[in-house]
Amino acid sequence: MTCQTYSLFVLSVIMIYFGRFGNSLNLNQLQNDIDQLKADFNSSHSDVADGGPIFTEKLTNWTERNEKRIILSQIVSMYLEILEKADKSKDHVRHISEELYTLKNSLPDGFSKMEDLMDLAKLQMSDLKIQRKAVNELFIVLKKLVDSPTSLKRKRSQSQRKCRCI
Repeated sequence: MTCQTYSLFVLSVIMIYFGRFGNSLNLNQLQNDIDQLKADFNSSHSDVADGGPIFTEKLTNWTERNEKRIILSQIVSMYLEILEKADKSKDHVRHISEELYTLKNSLPDGFSKMEDLMDLAKLQMSDLKIQRKAVNELFIVLKKLVDSPTSLKRKRSQSQRKCRCI
């Protein structure tokens, strides 16, 4: 796959992932629209390959369905930001924007989750007050980890195996 086809690949992954493939989305038309958009942005320029992909590389690190929805929400928002500055008088720009807006509306708001992660990264763990607060919350955090849905499923399946009632 060349660097010039990454945008098509990412859009295809996003749209197929959310079940729009075969419903109302015409991928052939979308591919034509994206090819026109590539021409608008001169994406065949040699610097496009510098540094590798910007979105598809990130997608490989997010494996769970809900995780992917968060990162895809951010990626779709970034594409919409790019298209805000594009010439909206062109049909292909409008069509891609409409599809992305439809997808964005089906995605969770990943921005607030991203802000939470950035806030956590900013915490000064060397600060004694932060350490005291963190220790005070430790049991609650561990309890949430233990009570996660996957551990509940595991507990249910273990109890079903133990009970062989006749």
